Amino acid sequence: MKQRWTLALMGAWLMGTIAVATVAAENFYTIDRLLAARSNPAFAQLVDRLGAAEARELLRYLSSELNRLYFQIWDYTQIAIGVAVVLLLRNTAPVRARYGAAAMLAIAGVLHLITPMIVRVGRGLDFVPRDPQPPAMQLFWILHGGYTTLSLIQLAVGAAVTVAIARAVRQNAIVTSL
Repeated sequence: MKQRWTLALMGAWLMGTIAVATVAAENFYTIDRLLAARSNPAFAQLVDRLGAAEARELLRYLSSELNRLYFQIWDYTQIAIGVAVVLLLRNTAPVRARYGAAAMLAIAGVLHLITPMIVRVGRGLDFVPRDPQPPAMQLFWILHGGYTTLSLIQLAVGAAVTVAIARAVRQNAIVTSL
């Protein structure tokens, strides 16, 4: 039963990672879609009054703040899920699953340390002209790239952990049925 709960938590962890990344990207793409379509007359009127460039900058700021909030919440959430998974796997799962889950939890801890740096640097870049590129932009992309890379590694490890647990559950079901 512990392994089935662990599988459910692993599914939530993996799906949460994918969902947060998707939402963060879509927040920014949606701005350009809204500004291009202007399908709502009241919105179009506000954009015209404010100016398209200013409206885009304001909406990008809103998206940035939402993404910052989502990643901060996700960092805490995945650490809680990771602790639960590691505890559930204790002495009941294949060694590679236990080590994999511990590695995922460690990555979640590193991500939790990177997020405040991304937030701080990102806020310093809000409403700053991009031409020429501000010096802090390079640091932002390094931090962002590191976060993304670690998240992808965590996702791959998570998939391997989930497969290992599922195989153990299946083998236990076969042994139990004999």
